[in-house]
Amino acid sequence: MAFHEVRFPDDISRGARGGPERRTQIVELASGDEERNASWANSRRRYDVAYGIRRADDLAAVVAFFEARNGRLHGFRFKDWGDHKSCLPSQTPTPTDQPIGTGDGTTTAFQLLKRYASGAQSWTRAITKPVAGSVRIALAGVEQPSGWSADTTTGLVTFAAPPAAGVAITASFAFDVPVRFDTDALDVTLDLERLGSITSIPLLELRR
Repeated sequence: MAFHEVRFPDDISRGARGGPERRTQIVELASGDEERNASWANSRRRYDVAYGIRRADDLAAVVAFFEARNGRLHGFRFKDWGDHKSCLPSQTPTPTDQPIGTGDGTTTAFQLLKRYASGAQSWTRAITKPVAGSVRIALAGVEQPSGWSADTTTGLVTFAAPPAAGVAITASFAFDVPVRFDTDALDVTLDLERLGSITSIPLLELRR
């Protein structure tokens, strides 16, 4: 089992269907009330990329990609066109988009994070697959062109010198979702005129 640092074809992923999934246990009481408990602390994303196949060549590309990943065995990168950068889809990333930590004068490594907020509630997602060359960092609102490095395989930002105590650390980035195929078989529909279609090609997010 390994993770292949290769991205699923963008022209096919653009037409994919899917999004976040959560697991909630609901118990209905005799009174008609209910109790709800979250089984997962974090969401997990599912996609179906069959909707992005429009040509015979697209189908051939998916089959080749599937074979090279050995079905469900190896993970890979996937671009979620609805959620692939540190800001809103209509905006341009700036280095103050997302807080990723506060300096303490000792810590040098910080995980890239993306915060999802609605009202007073929010959820913070660890970003582990930033796109190479897309990460920008700011300290106390001032962009830092150097003095740090970003690992595109883990999402860790490492500073050459630890940020001073109390300094807000923010970042902007584009990112991929680490996924794997959620099937070991591709059900290809064939016809006489062209190589037809695949009913479903499910992908499942890999969580650490």
